Amino acid sequence: MNSKYTPLFESFNIGKGVEVKNRLVMAPMTNFSSNPDGTVSDEEISYYERRSSGVGMVITACTYVTANGKGFHGEFGGDTDEMIPSLSRLASAIKAKGAKAILQIFHGGREVPPELVPNGDVVSAGDIPSVGEGKTVPRPLTEKEIESIILDFGETTRRAIEAGYDGVEIHGANGYLIQQFFSPHSNRREDKWGGSLERRLSFPLAVVDEVQKAVANHAKAPFIVGYRFSPEEPETPGITMDDTLALIDGLVKKDLAYLHVSLMDFWSKGRRGANANRPRMEVIKERVGDQVPVIGVGSIYTADDAINALQSGVPLLALGRELIIDPEWVQKVEQGRETEIVTKINKDHQRQLEIPDPLWQAIIHSPGWFPGIE
Repeated sequence: MNSKYTPLFESFNIGKGVEVKNRLVMAPMTNFSSNPDGTVSDEEISYYERRSSGVGMVITACTYVTANGKGFHGEFGGDTDEMIPSLSRLASAIKAKGAKAILQIFHGGREVPPELVPNGDVVSAGDIPSVGEGKTVPRPLTEKEIESIILDFGETTRRAIEAGYDGVEIHGANGYLIQQFFSPHSNRREDKWGGSLERRLSFPLAVVDEVQKAVANHAKAPFIVGYRFSPEEPETPGITMDDTLALIDGLVKKDLAYLHVSLMDFWSKGRRGANANRPRMEVIKERVGDQVPVIGVGSIYTADDAINALQSGVPLLALGRELIIDPEWVQKVEQGRETEIVTKINKDHQRQLEIPDPLWQAIIHSPGWFPGIE
């Protein structure tokens, strides 16, 4: 290995007795490839196995905690005990390759396709649809329903423990239900769950508390909890970096194993406010300090991209699209073959990359998602 990249392969104690073998993480990415009954498919297992050998930790695609939270066609479920064998199959496949297995848990909220949820009942913090033509107007959740969904996050955490995962990641990013409660765009409630910034924080922090409670009650082995968030929204009103700093202040008090920032570009800059024109990761890391580890992500394609990002001070880096393009990325760097890394996907290489058909179709028909298709 080129000594320049040695820091990428130092082990890291992420807390709670869990140590990852290196600083590289497979980012959570929806693959649209589960079976119609919500179980993990053979193709998914092959896809994950291929990409779990090098990284220290794999964060799965999101799994829904309630039937009305299913956000995608071909998404695997974690909403009932009947799904535990399916969840276990995926955890075992990842762990057999030497990586820690983290289950990402979520509720799609207003982003769910109506045809995927019972009675087409699309719910959210309020009745504000997503920006865009033809978006469904959601039904505001009642207080009783909110409390029930919070409990569902805890129940899915219990199932993850029983299925053999090393942890869960609470998906509070990318515009889904947890973010919808935090966002002034989607949450205009006037009860204890919305209105002021403090009340908009209530649902995310309640979910964290319930998940932590499930871990305390059920985990007999080290088990970690992480939280993923998107630092800003383009809408006005919408989440600003100042809002996000308040969220961070709340999260660092919760004894989380890590915070995971959802970005398309690691070095992207703030949109507005006092932190505009500074890299978001820099602002976030400055606020977090050493209180909790941060996972950075976004357009890391080469070994130099990775080492430059690590030198920003974040201890862990997630690779997303790059591990789809080159499943052996980590091994190539470790073996001193970083010049052989592939950074553009070849349209003729689906089978050799072991990419399931639904994910492949999404890649081919959404070229803007990838840096290039050859």
